[in-house]
Parts: sequence; C-alpha cells; structure tokens
Amino acid sequence: MRLGKSELFLGLAISQAAHFMEEFYFRLLDVFAPARYLSGLISEDLTFGFAVINLPIVILAFWTYFFRVRLAAGHATAWIWAWSLLELGNGTGHIILPANAGGYFPGAYTAAFLLVFSLALMYRCVHPAGRAADSVT
Repeated sequence: MRLGKSELFLGLAISQAAHFMEEFYFRLLDVFAPARYLSGLISEDLTFGFAVINLPIVILAFWTYFFRVRLAAGHATAWIWAWSLLELGNGTGHIILPANAGGYFPGAYTAAFLLVFSLALMYRCVHPAGRAADSVT
C-alpha cells in the first residue's frame, strides 16, 4: 500500500508532536543554549517558555493537516513543501548534534521519523502516486 500525501503529512504532524514531547521530557533546555534563550524571552520559567514556543508549532502542524492537506485546499502542496523542508532541517540537526556530542541529544530518537516523513512527502510531491487521495494541489 502506497501512502498518499495526506497520510504522510499526518505522520509528520504526529512525529512533530512526539518530537516536542521528547525534547520537553529529556530537557533540551539543559543542553541547547538557543532553546534556553528563546524560552527565556517568553518567561523566566524556561520550561513554560519552551512549551509556549513549541505548542503553537504542533498546533499549526495539525491545523495544516486538517484544513489544508486533508481537504486538498488551496496551496496545500506549498504547505507540504514548507513543512517538509522545516522538518528535514529539524531532523537533520537532531541527528548531527548527537553525532558531534558523541551521545544522546534530546529529540534524537524522534528525529528519524521527521526525516522519514519529510523525505517521503518530498518524494510524493515530485512523484505523485496518481490516486485521488494524492490530488493535493
């Protein structure tokens, strides 16, 4: 069974939610200064600031799925490409950082899913399966 863009994008959105939970639970804030800095711009409580920054990203991913990709709404393919490129960069960074550090880095486990779904989506955009479910424009 070939997965269409809609199913692949849902997988990407779920992976992003899991990625955020992994970063949150394993305290990305403790090892990644940019996350600490951005979270501190939101709140003195860095954990709260981190959640405030990341929850809207997860919400936007699911909004994109429900109101753009799944409905094949206008510019759905542009949304797919934007998210795919964003998550390709995110996943790649979370693979490179632990490789450089020589150990685990928060977000590394779920980064593999971000890479798989983003690459599969890009492939599907370039090579449509020809199914009605793939008629996202």
